[in-house]
Amino acid sequence: MDLGLRDARAVVVGGSRGMGLAAARCLADDGARVAIMARSAADLERATDDLTRRGSPEAIGVVVDVCDEQRVQEAFAALGERWGGELNILINAAGPDVQGTFDDLTDEQWRRAIDLGAMGMVHTVRAGLPLLRKAEWARIVNFSAQSTQRQSTVLAAYTAAKAMVNSISKNLSLLLAPDEILVNVVSPGSVASEALVGWARSVGVDGADGVDPYRLMDAIAEHFGHPAHLPRAGLPDEVGAVAAFLASRRNSYMTGANVNVDGGSDFT
Repeated sequence: MDLGLRDARAVVVGGSRGMGLAAARCLADDGARVAIMARSAADLERATDDLTRRGSPEAIGVVVDVCDEQRVQEAFAALGERWGGELNILINAAGPDVQGTFDDLTDEQWRRAIDLGAMGMVHTVRAGLPLLRKAEWARIVNFSAQSTQRQSTVLAAYTAAKAMVNSISKNLSLLLAPDEILVNVVSPGSVASEALVGWARSVGVDGADGVDPYRLMDAIAEHFGHPAHLPRAGLPDEVGAVAAFLASRRNSYMTGANVNVDGGSDFT
């Protein structure tokens, strides 16, 4: 499907790995000019090389910590100068790596989860809005999590931060509707991310190698109960494709939506 992204200017925050990189690849495949933001220079270098090979005419890697609002503002200002003051797409795929039950979490962990999982998104949207408003068309896609709908006790702070993402995104969709800037949320379920595969290995699950999503789902079901109707975990590319559609011109009338990519787990 042609997403209408040739020469579109796109920023993917958290775009150097996992689902963020999968979304960035879809944009690059369609000829978008993609800038990815992350904290690791090495990951960014590998990812931008990949995006360039896929067809992004000027893939850019920007080292930035989204918790540092001044640095975020500087990064977007530099991109604005490079791209004529306009931005078509902002995808926020970065998220906190904080796990723990309510009983175990410290105040520092709560703050880290909220800073990385919600305030980082606030910083990037705030910095990107002037550029988005100047563009002929613009989309914002924020990554949440299916755990906001089906709770896990070991993700108390992570889920709280993602619930903030849901609420802020809904508010933004209302605020930006007169500008025809569409704002949507993607909520992945059990996806074979590095973190999830790493967890499976840590508990000694045989075959949890990130290749076989059926074995990975077996491990999740054994430890937490089966989270989806489909018998396998999702793949990052499957989430990235949905995010890319929501960020594209082909999505012309969907805003304020929270789209589950979860194998049917919201029906359980």
